[in-house]
Order: sequence, then C-alpha cells, then structure tokens
Amino acid sequence: MANKGTGQVVGVDVGGTFTDLILLDQSTGEVRLAKVASTPGNQAFGVLAALDEGGVDLGTVDLIVHGTTTTTNAVLERKLSRTGLITTRGFRDILELGRRTRPQPYGMKGEFRPIIARDLRLEVAERMDAAGRVVTPLNEADVAAAVAKLREAGCESLVIHFLHAYANPAHELRAGEIAGSLWPNDHVTLSHQLLSESREFERGVTAAVNASVQPLLERYLKRLTDELAGKGYGGEVLVMNGNGGMVSARLVAREAAKTVMSGPASGVKAAAYTGARAGFGNLITYDMGGTSTDVALIRHAEPSVSGEIEIEYAMPIHVPMVDVRTVGAGGGSIARVNAAGLLDVGPESAGADPGPVCYGRGGTQPTISDANLLLGRFNPAKLKAVRGGVSVDDVSAIFDRDLGNRLGLDATGAAAAVIRMANTRMAGAIRMVSVSLGADPRDFTLFAFGGAGPLHATALARELAIPRVLVPSRPGITNALGCVVADLRHDFVNTINRPLDTVDMDHVHAVFAERMAEGHELIAREKVKVEQITHSLSVDMQFIGQTHLLRVPLTGRTPDREELRRLFEEAYFKRFRVELGEIRANLVNLNVSSIGRRSDFDLSTLIDPASRKKTLKDAQTGSRAVHFDGEWHDTAIYWRDHLPLEFDLAGPAVIEQMDTTILLEPGDVATGDKDGNILITVGTLR
Repeated sequence: MANKGTGQVVGVDVGGTFTDLILLDQSTGEVRLAKVASTPGNQAFGVLAALDEGGVDLGTVDLIVHGTTTTTNAVLERKLSRTGLITTRGFRDILELGRRTRPQPYGMKGEFRPIIARDLRLEVAERMDAAGRVVTPLNEADVAAAVAKLREAGCESLVIHFLHAYANPAHELRAGEIAGSLWPNDHVTLSHQLLSESREFERGVTAAVNASVQPLLERYLKRLTDELAGKGYGGEVLVMNGNGGMVSARLVAREAAKTVMSGPASGVKAAAYTGARAGFGNLITYDMGGTSTDVALIRHAEPSVSGEIEIEYAMPIHVPMVDVRTVGAGGGSIARVNAAGLLDVGPESAGADPGPVCYGRGGTQPTISDANLLLGRFNPAKLKAVRGGVSVDDVSAIFDRDLGNRLGLDATGAAAAVIRMANTRMAGAIRMVSVSLGADPRDFTLFAFGGAGPLHATALARELAIPRVLVPSRPGITNALGCVVADLRHDFVNTINRPLDTVDMDHVHAVFAERMAEGHELIAREKVKVEQITHSLSVDMQFIGQTHLLRVPLTGRTPDREELRRLFEEAYFKRFRVELGEIRANLVNLNVSSIGRRSDFDLSTLIDPASRKKTLKDAQTGSRAVHFDGEWHDTAIYWRDHLPLEFDLAGPAVIEQMDTTILLEPGDVATGDKDGNILITVGTLR
C-alpha cells in the first residue's frame, strides 16, 4: 500500500437503498460522513458519489474498506455467471437432490432451481472412498472432454467437485491442472480448496455459488479500483467478508462466496466494537434499512459466526459467516391488503428507485416510511434523497385509497397498523437469533442502527422484554463504520469426521498448528498494519447418529481427548438441556480463525464535540404532534448533534440527526455516554 501517513481511513458500505461513507482521520480526529442513493445497476457509481459528497481527497487517503452486496444480490436474484460443473460419475444431481426437504412445510408442490442447470453438470470417471483411498482412478481424458464441452456451452466459470475430495484432494488437484491448461480464465473452483469438509451437497453448493459470482465480483472490483486509481487513489482496497473480517480486493474474488452477507456482517462488527467500548458485551443487533432488517446475536463482544448459513431454501453456503437473520421489512417495504382482506407488509420493497411515496421519486404504494411520516415520527423536510413534490396529504390519500378503505380504518389507523405488523415481523426475526437458540432476550441489550432501526427499537424491546436499547452515534452509517473498525480475518475448516475415542489427537494438534501458521502468514502478507495477530479455535461435533453439528469454542491450548469430550457435553447440555452420556461423541470439523487486530478508534469524534450544546433546552428545535398507542402527543424534537454529551431525557421525544430519527415513547428514558451513544431504558421495564 502506498501509505501516505495521513491516517485517513475510509469505510464505504453499499446497501439496497443507500450507500454510506465514513472517513476517519486518526491523526487529526476529523470525521466526514456521506449518505447517497445506491446505484443497483453499477454499485461503483454510488461509491464514487459518496466519496464526492463527503469531499474526500483520494490522493490523501491511506486505506479504503468496502462492504458490498454484489454477491448477495446476485445469488438472491439469480443473476449469475454461466457456470459448469464436473463431478464424480453418478453424482451430477447432488446439487438438485439436496437433503430432500421441501421449500414449504405444507402444500403439494414446491419450486427449486439449482445454481447450475443439469445440462451443465457433467460426470467423469473417478472415485475416492470416505477414507481417501482411490476406488476408481481419475480418467483424465474424461476431464479434458468435459472442460471442452462446457467451454463450448458458453460457461464463464467452472467447478470441480469430486466425492470425498476433503479426505484426499489428489483427483480434484489433477483435474484442476487439466482444466487450468484449457480454461480461458482463472475462474476455476476446486471444492476442497474452498471448503475442506464432508457433506457433498453443502460443499458442492458452496463451490457453485463461489464460481457463479466470481466473475461478477472480479469485474465490479476492477471497475471500482480503476475508477479510484483514476481519481488519484494509490492505496489498498479491502473488501468485507461475511465473517466480519476483510481481505484485499486483489485476492477476494478467489473465494467470492465468502463475501456473501458482507454488508450485514460489517454492521454486526461495528455493533460488537461499539458495545464493548460502552460496557455492553451481550447484544442483539437490529439493523433496519430501506429494504430489509438484519438481526444477529453478540455474546461477550464476539458476534456469533456460523459455518452453516442457508441464505435461502436449498442454498447453504458453508463458509464461516456472521449468523445474521434477515426479514423483508425495511423502510421501503410495501404495505398492501391481500386477497383474504388481511394486511401484509413486505417483503416487496420500493427500494431506492422509486422509493417510498414520501421520497417524491414516483413511488405510488404505501410503505413503512410513509406510515412513520403520517404518524409524525419524522420531518418530511429532513428525509434523505427526497426530491419534493409530495405532501403529507398526498401520502394520507394513498393510505386511505390502498389500505384504509379496505380495512375500515382512517389513514392514521392504517399507518399505525402497518407499523404494528412490521414490528411483529421484526420481533419474530429477533426471536430466531435469541429464544430459538436458547438465549433469553432479557439478558441482552438491543443495539439499534440502520436508517430506520432507532424508530422502531423501543417498541420491539418492549415486545420482547429487552430492558435497554443502545443507539450508536451514527446509526445510519454503522455498516460503513464496521468497515473502518473491522480486523483482518481468515477462516479455515478441516474435516476429521471420526468418533472422538478413535481420533489421533496428535494429528488434531498438528492440523491446528498448521492452520494457525498459514493464517499468520496470510495476514502478514496483507499491506495493512495490525497491532497483533490472534487465533480462535473451535470444533464442530455431534453425537453419533445425529445430523446437525454443534460448534464448541476452545480457549487457550488445544485440549486433550477427555477435555474435548467434556466441553462438547457441556455445550450440548447448555443448548438442549439434555444429557446423552451413553452415546459416543463424533469429532467432525476443526476450525481456525486467524485475526489481525487493528488499532483502536475514538468513537467520540463521530459527532463533532464543538457542535454540542450545554443543555437539553438548547438542543431542542421545536415540537410536533406524534402518534403513540392510539393517541396524539405534543412531542419535543431535538437535534442529536446539539445534545450535551451527558444528559437525561424522558419520553415522549424525537431525536433527529443526519442519518436517522430516534423515537422515545412515553415512559422511556434516554441518557448519553462518553462515546456519544444513547442508552434508552424502556419504560415499562424500568
């Protein structure tokens, strides 16, 4: 990296509706912020627009860290590169057969379309057994013929996925050599190199996702880095991975599947960092943006990372990713009355264009943002990306026409019903990451961010009996902040898949040591300064006869056999409250996460200290009627940048700022801390 020594670090995150940017100058403490509309056709344009709005001089920037939804959107929308698969004879349909589950639990039919079409899945003669012994030698002529056929079919990427390659990758490696000499580009994915674990379906899908998004990510990053270089940037571009770490743009396309959920992961990383500084290590993160809501669980300041994420039906991506659950409820989620006469909210969204009705960009369908406007919760004059031309009366007329008349409600009642329905859906997502995993929400603090999160946070906390809500200084750009504070990270998985009492523990210790050395080397090779390199170890285990895995964290040195058994049984009992002492334990995977810790950042500068006033009265900008629980309340309005660093504010109140609006309901009490966070004690739970 051409380090200019200015200490300027830029984090930029592309969301479904907005692209957010933050610049932190570590040498002067200067902070610059920007929020612009995303450009779905080419996300690079939104990034460049954010840099322009923030007045960023790229010639003086040391480092840019980027969170992107390029791969996530491509997978969810199935806008993928044409990809071919070469696999073991007899196993071409593994991606389609899957686990023989159903898209819907009830009904007589379900639709599923695999990542790679059947005519592009070709078989060759070869076979390994589960112990890695050769059963059928690799037919190299078959491989060459299959490669040629897939090239002729117009494939841009290639997957080589052989049975039991995790146990012995020799055939995959040799097939990769043959393909490398014939394939017109570097987009060749060997399944064992991306994911060295058993379960052919999951490994195959992960490899297929990687190959099908690889060209898209590479082209996007090439466009972006070329544009940045043309504007004078000579440093490194790091890309957020779904595990909460980051990797150089030069390397990230090789394992493109790891960037799925990049954006949500950056927000969770920022939440963990902010919460730890504020003294709250146990958090439920709640990120409500314009398109969707993401929730995750943080214990002891560490986000929950899972290697078993399924981003949609039959789409498992088994690389370590922050365990984020998503629901289609964002500020732009469309409300409608269905054929049964019932109110639905989402998952369809008005997106960035045309957006909600109140944005004045041509939107004609009622959304959550429009409902909040009708209830007085934010000021239409301060909405981001609004072009004008739409009044509150215009929005009210649309709610009457599309919702109220069919539900027997006036516009205000319909708007309140939309908010209640949206809150119900989001509360369900929070239960999925807490109650369903054995965690009691009452033991956590709700960390609310995203452009719309702080508007709904206290209502959700009250619904779930969460006692506190923590709102960071810049909720609407928290994902961009996560890019700035994220560490370098590389994750490794090795499959053992043997009964614990038969495992060679010397081999286990050797694998851990090799992977830690490899992670250390990869981080040292990056052109980014780190304070220290640490390693986190864990194992995936199960009782013999079970299907699902349980991840067991390891602390300190790698344990011996008996200690490993004890740790697994304790974790199993904590999760399921059941003891299965008569059943043998099975050691499935060894996991290593190598983390390059970066220097600390001062979050108190995110709001300019010079802008703060001495009293709450000085920070008040006025008042307006706001609707709570069926009644209108005269509610004080405050500008957050003017709030004293430490204050005590009782609801009802509305706190506005550049990137979000915070709602205090009657009975809530808010206080400030040294980093500029707002801690809200929920009224009925005090």
